[in-house]
Amino acid sequence: MSSWLKEFREFAIKGNVIDLAVGVIIGGAFGKIISSLVADLIMPLVGILIGGVHYEDLVVQVGGAQITYGKFIENVVDFVVVAFVIFLMVKAINRVRRKAEDEPKAAPPPRQEQLLEEIRDLLKQPRR
Repeated sequence: MSSWLKEFREFAIKGNVIDLAVGVIIGGAFGKIISSLVADLIMPLVGILIGGVHYEDLVVQVGGAQITYGKFIENVVDFVVVAFVIFLMVKAINRVRRKAEDEPKAAPPPRQEQLLEEIRDLLKQPRR
């Protein structure tokens, strides 16, 4: 039993697992913020712009069932906003990475220095 606990502890303490957990928690909070933004700000403004339509009221009655396609439209807009924000974040991260990769790397030493280093290394080797 103790080997199982030790293995679990090693797994849980690994950096990538902790990073993933932090990402899930922040992602959940970010999702709530975006959902509120869409439901409380964007959709009411869109409703006003297209003639005072309230998306919560967009319902189709099929027999005894209510199909609330207004909520579906709201969720689609929610998804598009989240996808767009993630796209912008990934684009910014890639720009920073490209800048880091484009930084000039140290030039190799002149050929004369390389030869001298090779000679030094050969002289350090034990003789046979």
